[in-house]
Amino acid sequence: MSTVTYILAIIVMGIVAIVLIRGLFNMMKGGNPNLSNKLMQLRVLLQAIAVLLIMLTLWLTGGGRPS
Repeated sequence: MSTVTYILAIIVMGIVAIVLIRGLFNMMKGGNPNLSNKLMQLRVLLQAIAVLLIMLTLWLTGGGRPS
């Protein structure tokens, strides 16, 4: 189970980076401000999910402590 959460956390972190870059490009080119706002809201949500997955992975693996 910890392997699944580890992989999911990595995938979500990659999606966070993609959404962040997309939002930054939209702001730099002077695009739709509503789209920038929605992208940043989505980024915050995805970051929260990533943090929860990382915490779950650490909990399942014993927090990196030797067994």
